Amino acid sequence: MTGLLEGKVAIVTGGASGIGLATVERFVAEGAKVAIADIQDEFGGSIVDRLGDSVLYVHTDVTDESAIEALVAATVERFGKLDVMFNNAGAGGDRSPMLEIGSAGFDRTIALLTGSVLLGHKYAARQFVKQGTGGSIISTASAAALQGGWASAGYTIAKHAVVGIIRQAVAELAPLGIRSNAIAPGIIMTPIMARGFGLPDEEAVPFAEFLAERLGPSQPLQRTGTADDIAKVATFLASDLADYVTGVTIPVDGGATAITLGTFATDVAAAAEEYRQR
Repeated sequence: MTGLLEGKVAIVTGGASGIGLATVERFVAEGAKVAIADIQDEFGGSIVDRLGDSVLYVHTDVTDESAIEALVAATVERFGKLDVMFNNAGAGGDRSPMLEIGSAGFDRTIALLTGSVLLGHKYAARQFVKQGTGGSIISTASAAALQGGWASAGYTIAKHAVVGIIRQAVAELAPLGIRSNAIAPGIIMTPIMARGFGLPDEEAVPFAEFLAERLGPSQPLQRTGTADDIAKVATFLASDLADYVTGVTIPVDGGATAITLGTFATDVAAAAEEYRQR
């Protein structure tokens, strides 16, 4: 590693697994101190045991405004400041189609995938202003934030709204020296894929390997993505290399959203069913 984040302090929500964990590991390797925010306490504790004083674990429900406020406060109390906020926590949300989705399921999806990003901006930006240092806010969007048909209605709408938050942040926060950018992952092999199809956690790795083998050849770069593919871009956005980059949503999808992948949703469903039937 090159010490790109030497001396910086970051928060990574959803940092106990998947993209979040890969980002925590890379941030620490690049010299940062990191607060891991998650509800997976066992995983969070094991990361602290492994990475030591460079990390702090804070149990955080990102849909709870007071929890986000407390997370920022705990991070500053432990590490003295905040430089980077990565709004990454999420899940599939309500998977109902438009003809069936209800307001309760939709509201829960928006609270988790969009509301948490807005709250992350609010409390990170307040801390940056208090410090007078500016800072970097990164948020996980999705290929579903750029095109329809990649995911369910609720997820797609929520992720499109994340892009709206990023753009509004430029209008309100850029004059304060605060950058806000998003990453739009494509097909990334993480445990959330297995959970999304109702498979138990112990099936996560073999299911991801199966999907990677099945779907990789259909992608422009001939492979599916990894959590570290996202972590590397997050590291760039967190670093001073990106100090003139704000308001952008970067697709990290191997080129998938640059072309038409009209059969993606059915391909994934077919692959999942084939896996179940083995």
